[in-house]
Order: sequence, then structure tokens, then C-alpha cells
Amino acid sequence: MAFVNWAGNQSGTPAEVRTPASVADVVQAVRDAAATARRVRMIGTGHSFTGVALTDGIMLRPGGLTGIRSYADDRVTVLAGTPLRRLNELLDRHGLALANMGDITDQTVAGAIQTGTHGTGRDSGGLADQVVELELVLADGSVATVAPGEDLFDAARVGLGALGILTAVTFRVEPAFLLHHRRRKLALGKILGSLDSLTSANEHLDFFWLPHTDACLVKTNNRSPGPARPPGAVRHWLDNVFLENTVFGAACAVGGRFPDLIPRINEVSAAALGDSEAVDVSYKVFTARRDVRFLEMEYAVPREHLAQALRETRDLIERMDWKITFPVEVRVTPPSDAWLSTAYGRPSAYVACHIYRPTPNPAYFEGVEDVMARLYGRPHWGKLHTRDAAYLSKVYPRFADFTALRDRLDPRRLFANDHLDVVLG
Repeated sequence: MAFVNWAGNQSGTPAEVRTPASVADVVQAVRDAAATARRVRMIGTGHSFTGVALTDGIMLRPGGLTGIRSYADDRVTVLAGTPLRRLNELLDRHGLALANMGDITDQTVAGAIQTGTHGTGRDSGGLADQVVELELVLADGSVATVAPGEDLFDAARVGLGALGILTAVTFRVEPAFLLHHRRRKLALGKILGSLDSLTSANEHLDFFWLPHTDACLVKTNNRSPGPARPPGAVRHWLDNVFLENTVFGAACAVGGRFPDLIPRINEVSAAALGDSEAVDVSYKVFTARRDVRFLEMEYAVPREHLAQALRETRDLIERMDWKITFPVEVRVTPPSDAWLSTAYGRPSAYVACHIYRPTPNPAYFEGVEDVMARLYGRPHWGKLHTRDAAYLSKVYPRFADFTALRDRLDPRRLFANDHLDVVLG
């Protein structure tokens, strides 16, 4: 049975597909793979744009490993195949929440952690930085539970599935909280001149620049004592369903057929941007609906290089006369101590470029990638890039430690695939 990812750009046919319902089932799959000289991988929900989840051996589907295993004070242990959407709902029922998260909730817990999924935060990092314990099945069939202070913990939090198969994750959680969400239109030039103040003044900053214009949609989220003032049903539908998905999807389709219209389409979109604000529970503010299929490349650069990265990206688009419909998204995170986190050891800024799926533009991604590489950028592990182990070993201080640990734990490369052969060597 063939596997195809969400974007439709990655596919593969494993020799066997299983849906484990317990840790013992995962252990058995690992032992069977080793005994028959096959490889084994646990997929998520296919939201990575790379081939990180593919295997030609035994593919494990995550649907049988879902739900909360236990609650304990400020910790929650969740089975690895649980979708983030479901985790949010379960936590909310118990008056709990994650401190930060990305905007896509279709991912599984394990898939999101293993590829370094992040949101945006001045003080709070990505999902891997909220993990306090991992349970994983190693290549010898043993089950390891690792916690802070152990090398395997810092390596496996963003482990690409290369060190073992995650079966459960324990998160640090906190009492549910409200966020004051504000949307406003600002000029890119003004943002570039005030990045430090924007970042320091807001707990969560996320902005989108529309190519061929000077317009940005800036979203800021800050904790609020309440009362809650969620957006009305009509306003929510207008912003999150109709404008950001239905109308935007139509604009992408028109732009795909008539590329010369894209600058004008973006100008019209920029003119339609308006201000709004609301106060709502955190997970509803952090997350967004994404119906329009796209391809994405995202790089993390040292935060002090963000303005230069954006200026060079803007100048490159204008110089090459590329017609780009999708906004360029910018987020920030504090330093991380997970070895292969894109934010390892440095305050980071993320520049994400998207292309409408039916009209790929490899030259755009390659050009922006060159800009990011000159600024010591690290590509998101789940998004498109062309960097290999030789490059990545230069931008990750603990890369050699990671690969040495991998050599010790999985010398036969039971958990490898073609993509990992490139990025890890």
C-alpha cells in the first residue's frame, strides 16, 4: 500500500504496513525487521514535505497509539500517535495547556517532535523544549525511558526517528490560559526597523509579508487575565475560512494560470488586510486552518540576521522577477538545548517560503536557500531543502555527537531511509 504525504510530493511503497496497538507491538515490529534484514519507520500524518517518514521495509502507522496515558501535576504522558488536535482537546478538558505550539494540529505528537515543529515565542520554545521524558524502542528491541541529564534525551527529542521509535512523550504543561490575539497591517520597512522592539514587546510574534508589496499582516499573542472575548462565529469564518482559505485558494489558482497577475492579486490582498483582536483560549489562538495545499521551505537563522535575511529575500524576488503568491512567514524562538533543534544554542528567527502546490518553483526555493545558507541558516527538518550532512555538520555544534550516538545505538541502520542517508550521512 503506497504512502503519500499531505502535499503530494513524497510517496513510497513499504514492504509491509502495521498498526501497532501497544509498545509490545512496536518492539515486535523492530525485532521482526532486524531478523529479516528490513528497515522500519513509524510515520506520522504525512505533514513533512521531505522523505523523512518513508521506508521500503516495515511502515508503522500511528493510529493505534493514541490518547493520554497519565496525568501528574504539571506533567502529561501522551501516546506518540496522538494528533496534536486531540491532545489540545484532552488537555483543555483537564484545565491544562501547552505553553506554546505551532499552527498545524493534524500532526502526531511524535512526528511533530521528531522534525522539530515549533511555533513562535519570545520566551517559550518549540514542542521539543516542552518535553520532560521520552519512551522509545531502540534497535535492539529494548524500551528506553529517558529524561533530562541523559545524552539520549537531548539527542532524541529532535531525533528524526533515527535513534528509535517513539511510543510515548511526557510534556510539561500548565494551567489553561487566555491569549490576547491582535492582527494588524504594517509596512515591511517599518517592521525591519523595529524587529527588536516588536520581538521584546510580545510573547508571540508572527508576521506574513506579501511579496510584490510592502504590506505585512502582523499577529501578536500575549497572555491575558480575561475575560475571554472570542471572535464571533461570523468573524472567525470570514478571517480563518473564507479569506485565508477560500479566497486565498482562488487567488492561488488564478495566479497559477496567469502568473503575470500575481503582483496585482497581492496588491488587492494587501488592501483587504484589516485590524482585529480577540481574547481566547491559547490553543485556539495558536492554531490555524490550512486548506490550500502548498510546498514549503523554512530556515532558522540567528535572530540578529533576520532583517538581512528578509531584505535579501525581497531583493532576490524582485531581481529574478519571480511571481510569488504565498506570503513569506516569519517567527522567532529562544535558544534550545535539543541537539538537532534548529534553535540549538541561539535565539532564532524563522523565514518560511511557500509555493502553491500545482505550480512549484524550485528556483525560488534554491535562491532563498542560498541566502539563508550564507547566514548560517538551519533548514527545518520536515520542510524542503537541499542541504546534506557535510553542510549540516557545520551549523549544528552537536551534530557529530548525534551521529556517534546513532552509530552506537543503530549500527545496522534499522531506522534509516534514503533521506536520512543524505542529511545524516
